[in-house]
Formats: sequence, C-alpha cells, structure tokens
Amino acid sequence: MTYLEQLRWNGIPVSPFSAESKVYKCKGFKYKCKDTGKYFNVKTGTMYDNTKMELQKWFMAVWLVTSHKKGVSSLQLSRDLDITQKSAWFMLQRIRACFAIENNNELEGIVEADESFYGGKNKNRHANKKVKHSQGRSCKDKTPIVGLIQRGGKLTAIVTKDTSIEQVQPIVKKFVKKDSILVTDDWKAYKNLDHLYTHYAIKHSDGYQSPDVSMKHTGSIEGAWKIMKNSLRDMYNHVSKKHLQFYVDEFVYRYNMRKHPDSDKFNWLNVNCGVRTRYKDLI
Repeated sequence: MTYLEQLRWNGIPVSPFSAESKVYKCKGFKYKCKDTGKYFNVKTGTMYDNTKMELQKWFMAVWLVTSHKKGVSSLQLSRDLDITQKSAWFMLQRIRACFAIENNNELEGIVEADESFYGGKNKNRHANKKVKHSQGRSCKDKTPIVGLIQRGGKLTAIVTKDTSIEQVQPIVKKFVKKDSILVTDDWKAYKNLDHLYTHYAIKHSDGYQSPDVSMKHTGSIEGAWKIMKNSLRDMYNHVSKKHLQFYVDEFVYRYNMRKHPDSDKFNWLNVNCGVRTRYKDLI
C-alpha cells in the first residue's frame, strides 16, 4: 500500500470524492474526506477497489501482463498466481480497462491512417460457417479497427462499427493535429480532408503513385497491424467483439511503451489505475 500511495499521491493523499478537499489521516492506510465525510484509501475508485485479492498478487498480475511481449492468457495467469481462471479473467479485464491511457494521443508530423479487420478470413472457415458476400471491407463477419500512427511516435487504434466516412473521419479529426501530413490509402472514408491536412492518398494498385517518395507507403501502421494480429492469434483462442477494444488498448499500451523498461510499464499503469470495472458490466 505504501508503494502505491507513493506512486499515485507522491506523499500527498487526494480524495477520490473531492479532489480539492482536505484529507484526514486515520488508522493504518485509511483516510477521510472532509467535504463528503467518506472514508477511502489509495485503492478506492481504482482497479484494485473492492477486491479480496491481496495487493501483492495484483502487482504480480500487472507485472506479468505489462512485461510479456504478447500479454498473458487468463489460464496462464491463474496458474502463475494459483487462483481460479474466473478470477484471473476478471483481473485481466480490470487491468485492460486501464490500458486506454496510452490510446488517446494527439498525433502530429507525418501520420499514417489505415483500417484493419478482426474476425478471421472467410476462406479459412468450414463450408457451413462461411458468410456470403463478406469479401473486402464487409463488416458482416469481421470487426473493423481504425488505426493512426505518428511516424517515429505513438499509435492510436479505435474499434468501430464500420469503415464509413461517418465512423472514420471523426476519429481522424479527434486524434490528428490540424496541418499535419496525413498518409492513407485511397479508401473513400478519407476523402475531403485536404482542408485540414496535407493529405497523400496512395493507390496501391497503381504502384504507389505519390509525388513524394517518402509518402509512398503506409508501412508503419501496416506493421503495427501485423504485430497486433499475431499477438491476438497466438495468445487467445477467441476475443469477442464486445471486449475487443480492451484487447486493442492492451496492444496499443504495449506498442507505445515498447522502448521503456518493464519497471516503467508497471509504474505508469499503476499511476493511471483509476478505472473501476465491475464484473456485471463485463458479462
């Protein structure tokens, strides 16, 4: 508890009920908020809140999830911590809810945008499970993800309903700083963005006919998609559409923090662990 208090509060307790309130120290690690009269500790309102699992096991779980190159499954975590698979899954979902801290970046400079689809290829399915008219960008059997990556910088990836202009452009406008250089393919969802960005739309079938050599590719975002799909395929048997954003957030956190030591990954997540996830909301 002392370690978590130092990370989150840096020696000055802050009430989760009223940030400006005076705080009274009580016995042990307990505090009282003057404005609301409520008691709290450093775990209140965080992923550690209202759990019977000891904090040491939580820390072990966070370390394993953030330090493993492709993450860890609930079955593996249950074996590592000697707990049930159900408890391990809930811990992982609580942890994943905090990974979104790295999936909300303002991007600038040269930014590549692209979409990916999660759900498997139709040609790999058994005959009685194939979905008709699901080729290309169809979302009948796949879930689209819009990705933006700043060259030499951070990645942002958002699960969407489809890849229409109405879904894609608000994401681009929210995360890409105005007057940046935007590099995309020639999909119609990226049209009419020239008034906000210097936009290069690459038509791959024409042999990358961009007037600027440095703009002839979207290799950075395509490389990120490959790593993400390999991670999801190798680590998990199934990821539901409902929870896909959690797994995408986890990948983005790991991708953006890849050059940092494991201790930084662990500490940064604990500094930003103020997301409370309830089991009933997950199921």
